[in-house]
Amino acid sequence: MKTKRIVEAILFAAKRPMTAKQVQQVFPELEQPELQEIQAAIEAITEDYKFRPIELKQVASGYRFQVKQDLSRWVSRLFEEKPPKYSRALLETLAIIAYRQPVTRGDIEDIRGVSVSSSIIQTLLEREWVRVVAHKEVPGRPGLYGTTKQFLDYFNITSLNELPALQEIQHLDGSIDNTQQPMQVTSEKQETNQRFIEAAEQFAEE
Repeated sequence: MKTKRIVEAILFAAKRPMTAKQVQQVFPELEQPELQEIQAAIEAITEDYKFRPIELKQVASGYRFQVKQDLSRWVSRLFEEKPPKYSRALLETLAIIAYRQPVTRGDIEDIRGVSVSSSIIQTLLEREWVRVVAHKEVPGRPGLYGTTKQFLDYFNITSLNELPALQEIQHLDGSIDNTQQPMQVTSEKQETNQRFIEAAEQFAEE
């Protein structure tokens, strides 16, 4: 019981998602519980919060506490600073990278049928949603872009396998939670998530 309370406090206070191993390392070396005990505590905490307004959610980088999505309408009113809204072109570019990775900038332009501005790529890199994962072995060796753990965390999924299948994406209602910061869910971020899904719709039949 003591371990569970400590684990809960650590995850509640953490400013970023934490894995069971990272939680274990917070304990003094001579007092560290077994990893299985940490994981069992996390599972018990998750169950404890099942019917509460906040939840312990597993994302790509670990576990974090966050407000449940259906309460975001009210919670968002607490925060004066609004997250940025992203252009259709940026979200289309992100969708192409997410579903077709690894891809070059030229590949993205071929799919979209228009050029991709440097500012879009730079924004995605600065947000740490994408990164250069390799270079294509052709003249000029252009960078191949792929998504990151931060991308998965933002859209509240643990792996790319949880992205909706392209043949199913037109039936989505934008139900994926997309919290970026612990304990905060804003309607603007939900809108980003919905617009990302809409941007991917054009590839559903390709």
